[in-house]
Amino acid sequence: MGEIVEKARAAIGRVEALGDAASAIFTEFSPARILQAAAEAEALVVAADRPLPLAGMLISVKDLYDEAGQRTTAASLLLKDREPATEDCPVVARIKAAGAVPFGRTSMSEFAYSGVGLNPHYGTPSNVFEEGGIPGGSTSGGGVTVGLGLCEVALGTDTGGSVRIPSAINGLYGHKPSQDKVPLDGVHPLAVSFDSCGPLASDFATMLAAYQVMSGGDAPGVEAPTGSLRLAVPENAFTNDLDAWSRGHFDAAKARLVEAGHELVPLDLGFLQDALLLNKILISAEAHELYGDHLDTLVSVGDPRVLTRIRFRETLSDDEVAEARAARIEVIARTAEALSGFDALIAPTLQIFPPSIADTLADFDRINAAMLRNTSLLNLADGCAMSMPTHNTGSGRPGALMIGGIKGHDERVLSVGARLDRDLNGAG
Repeated sequence: MGEIVEKARAAIGRVEALGDAASAIFTEFSPARILQAAAEAEALVVAADRPLPLAGMLISVKDLYDEAGQRTTAASLLLKDREPATEDCPVVARIKAAGAVPFGRTSMSEFAYSGVGLNPHYGTPSNVFEEGGIPGGSTSGGGVTVGLGLCEVALGTDTGGSVRIPSAINGLYGHKPSQDKVPLDGVHPLAVSFDSCGPLASDFATMLAAYQVMSGGDAPGVEAPTGSLRLAVPENAFTNDLDAWSRGHFDAAKARLVEAGHELVPLDLGFLQDALLLNKILISAEAHELYGDHLDTLVSVGDPRVLTRIRFRETLSDDEVAEARAARIEVIARTAEALSGFDALIAPTLQIFPPSIADTLADFDRINAAMLRNTSLLNLADGCAMSMPTHNTGSGRPGALMIGGIKGHDERVLSVGARLDRDLNGAG
């Protein structure tokens, strides 16, 4: 039996050792299916005439991606009996062709519609640092699989922060690509003008390799730039109203970056903060288009917190939604203009320290909004961004730094990320 099969078998054993806790991480977990996929990956790697970029990597799959023979349920009871997918979506096909092993379908916020990761149907897993602490959403199970070392990579999606938030909470690296970089075909939508697909991983190089495969590229790893970078530090958005934990990590990171010779330039992005309501309006409107015919059913089988967010559309006129769409176009253009001349934007990924599951259940609306605040601003601006851990205060739990740019600037954002990872974490 080959190394990849043995590696998969050992990881299956670690999942089984979790007992009932595994049910909050996965919506589907079949050891037989995983071992078959591992054997197929083994054969593919052996037969390949060149090294495969994801050879032998175990990659968990968010329950939004179609896999042949599996039901794509978005961790919702509404979709649990839908017909299984007839083929792998392009992203899953790409990771398999690159030598990876799909490793179970991960749980998530229902329909991917929250930043905290609660799910009343499967349960909510704790993050890897704190028993009873939120895992971050919506890619909650995916973040935990990587954080626990069960997988090297998780396939996530990001509509308002759903890759970056669980990455930040679980000490991982995550990339939210420009929307057109990774195909959304065969990926169950939430809001079609905001959704994107991206990876979560335990280190930068693995995240980058997964992203390059997901995006269909065979490009070599990005090269970290030399010399001083010109980095935008937002004011009146992203950095306002931070709690002491987030502020402390961000201040420490900025000090380290100045020491490394970078130019940090204050940039007033208050117009983005002022436009934040557009996210709520537009995502609710697009989700309502998907689920509007099922609202009566969702009253009995859905997550009431998610249903409330979908039904927000019913408080809006068609004119208000149309005006919000037009206003977003202006925000996108204004953000592109503001960020011209900078290598990237830097900001805390999270506004506040990740609270407990119990506290979040008691105060969902406020906490969910706070967890989404910083990440969703870049979705509103139709940009791209990555999150990376920062081990720069001496405390055991890392902070998280977000590096952002405008649509299409993924390579620049990732090259800056490679450099800042070296400067802040000694990587590379």
